[in-house]
Amino acid sequence: MNLKVAKRAESYIPTASMADIAFLLIVFFMVTSTITVDRTAVELPTSLERVEVPKDAAVIAIDETGQVFFSNGEEDSRAISTQDLLPSAAFIMSKNSLKYFLIKADGNAEYRYIDQVMEQLRQAAVRNIAMLTQQEGVG
Repeated sequence: MNLKVAKRAESYIPTASMADIAFLLIVFFMVTSTITVDRTAVELPTSLERVEVPKDAAVIAIDETGQVFFSNGEEDSRAISTQDLLPSAAFIMSKNSLKYFLIKADGNAEYRYIDQVMEQLRQAAVRNIAMLTQQEGVG
């Protein structure tokens, strides 16, 4: 009796679809990542009250030295002078009169800088203004 020795099948990992999988992972992480339009580091004052503000609100950040950063809520923030804030806010208000403006001021910033920003927003006829603060623990 003549027995034939069967050849052993070699194992391999199919890599034909690896590029598709990598592309899908990249797309997934791009879609699910959150985008922050303002990254200005400030130390916020504390408050007890909490108000919900829409995510697409325009953000005005004021650092400790009084430097103003502005974002329309869709683009990254950029340094801006207080005088240039009025035309920017007026342009946004011409497109959407109910747009929220969020002021993110450092707790150590002098109030005159905040007052200058508030005055420019008032002149631009902004109605919805919120101040960003840290939530103080109750209890």
